[in-house]
Amino acid sequence: MRKFLALLLSGALLLSAAACSSPPQGESPADPSSAENPSGASQGADASSQEANELETITFVLDWTPNTNHTGIYVADKLGYFKDAGIKIDIQQPPEDGATALVATGKAQFGVDFQDYLAPAYLSDLPVTAVAALIQHNTSGIISLKEKGMTSPKDLEGRTYATWDLPVEQATMKNVVESDGGDWSKVNLASVTVTDVISALQTNIDAVWIYYAWDGIATQVKGLDTNYFYFKDINPVFDYYTPVLVANNDYLEQNPETAKAFLAAVAKGYEYAIENPKEAAQILCEADSTLDQDIVLASQQWLADQYKAEVDQWGYIDASRWDAFYQWLWDNQLIEDEIPAGFGFTNDYLPE
Repeated sequence: MRKFLALLLSGALLLSAAACSSPPQGESPADPSSAENPSGASQGADASSQEANELETITFVLDWTPNTNHTGIYVADKLGYFKDAGIKIDIQQPPEDGATALVATGKAQFGVDFQDYLAPAYLSDLPVTAVAALIQHNTSGIISLKEKGMTSPKDLEGRTYATWDLPVEQATMKNVVESDGGDWSKVNLASVTVTDVISALQTNIDAVWIYYAWDGIATQVKGLDTNYFYFKDINPVFDYYTPVLVANNDYLEQNPETAKAFLAAVAKGYEYAIENPKEAAQILCEADSTLDQDIVLASQQWLADQYKAEVDQWGYIDASRWDAFYQWLWDNQLIEDEIPAGFGFTNDYLPE
């Protein structure tokens, strides 16, 4: 679903090199240090360059434009956690076919994707593994204006839902509507890619699939009265992991210690965001000046309790929840081959 916005992604967001070194500044001839050591400036530049060369560059691909799902990455970069781990991070926007495709080719070592999107990747034998959950629970669900009176899935009957026309998406919607006693065939489907939820809800679209941590918070900030229900509250099988951090399998095998160091720095970034949501929001806004600061702050404060939720270890993936969703896909003939239990993720690289 989310990849339909790839064409809208803006270009400019590489924080990487600036955090590790800065352009050498020329000194005035009147500067005593310059007079005593005319080569001081070049020596400083050489030292900075040498320091940068000693850092290992890791390319990290986003799934989307920067948002609060990604805050821990930017915090770790800004506060020097990556540098302390011997790493220089290169943050990139995703290509049109998503972050996982780039990670699978080895052109990036890590990236962001979603468990539901990883199923076809695994069935295609793409060499990627989920190594951390960025958020502990699935915040997705259906939002509508309160005036429409849609308080549960069965209320979608006779209403217009904006669909991406994807089999897994519509199977999910059918399941939650029918689990609530509704008739999915009575839901009007509009093939629309919603890029602005606030605007869409004020058209002929009655219901939109969103992720509450961002779009749901945005509707609150902008003063819309809405109803919302989580898919996971209707059927626990939909409490799958979204988004997740994925890694290239060959890189993990060949560089296990660096991978662990990278994830330790990332975890430290998210722990900081949990403890300091206001400061973390500011760091994210500094990284992308186009972001709405009010939405970022409100989202960051809400996510402070969601990044880890009830678990002690940031990034932890529960095998039973992971497997349950893939089993549901198989049971409902939404994938061609069964994905073995425990396949496609690992907690082995997380800091203890």
